[in-house]
Amino acid sequence: MSQIAFIGLGNMGAPMALNLLKAGHRLRVYDLSAAAMDKLASAGAQCASSAADAVLEAEVVISMLPASRHVEALYFGAKNSPGILGLIADDALVLDCSTIAPQTAIQLASAAAERGLSLLDAPVSGGTAGAAAGTLTFMVGGLLNDLERARPILSAMGKNIFHAGSYGAGQTAKICNNMLLGILMAGTAEALALGVANGLDAHVLSDIMRQSSGRNWALELYNPCPGVMDNVPASRGYSGGFGVDLMLKDLGLAAESARTVQAAVPLGELARNLYALHSQQGAGALDFSSIYSLLGRKAED
Repeated sequence: MSQIAFIGLGNMGAPMALNLLKAGHRLRVYDLSAAAMDKLASAGAQCASSAADAVLEAEVVISMLPASRHVEALYFGAKNSPGILGLIADDALVLDCSTIAPQTAIQLASAAAERGLSLLDAPVSGGTAGAAAGTLTFMVGGLLNDLERARPILSAMGKNIFHAGSYGAGQTAKICNNMLLGILMAGTAEALALGVANGLDAHVLSDIMRQSSGRNWALELYNPCPGVMDNVPASRGYSGGFGVDLMLKDLGLAAESARTVQAAVPLGELARNLYALHSQQGAGALDFSSIYSLLGRKAED
C-alpha cells in the first residue's frame, strides 16, 4: 500500500480520501478546514500542518481543489507561500484531480517533468454520490505508463478510468462533459417546469420522459424538481452536491477552450448565461440542479 498525501478535503476530496483509507493506503491529509481534517483523522489519516508538510515522504500526491488558481498556488506558490512542487520526492507520482484549465494542466506537467516527476491530470465525474461510493469516472491526461502506475490508486476511488490523451487531455474531456451536463440539466429543468406550469404531475412527467426519447442522466439519477426523487439535492433544498458557481466555472473553462480553438459553442454560452444569472440572484452556493427554480418562474417574473 502507498503513502499518499491528499490535499483538498471538500465535498469530493473527503470521500475520495476515505475510500483510499478503506483500501488500506496510508494517508497524510491537509485542508484549510480543521473540521475536514478531523473527520479524516477519525478514520485513520494523519493530519499535516501544511501542504508542504503533507507531501514529505509521500509516494503519491493527490490534489482536489476548486479552480486553476488554487492549483497554481499549491504547486507553484503564492504570496508568502512557497509551492510544493520543489518539495515532492523525485520518484513520487502526482495526480491532480481538480477541474482546471487544460493549459494550466499542461504548464504544471511541464514544470513537473523538469523535476523528473510523473504527473497526471485526472479530473473526475460522478458527483458526491460517486465519490462516496467509490464509483467515480477518471479522465486522465498524461503518459500511459504513468497511468498504469496510478491505476491501483485510482481504482480505489472509481470504477471507470479513461486515458484521454496527453497532458491536459483529461481536463479537456472533463470540461466537454460538464458543458454537456450544464446544458442537459438546464434543458431538463425547463421541460419539467413547463409541464408543471401546464398542470402535469412532475412524477408522471419524469416517468414519461425516462421511458421516451428525452431520457437522460438528470431524469434518471439527479431530478431537479423538488419532491420527485429521494436522496438528491432537490429533495433537501438544493444543499450539497455540485454548486452553481462550480458549474459556472466549468462553463467558463469550456468557453475559454472554445475561443482557443475557434470552436462555436452557442448552447454552452447560453447555459453559462443562465447559470450566471442564477448565481447573481444569490444561488451560487446551491446545487446546480437548482436552475429549476430559475426556469420555473412565471415569464413575467
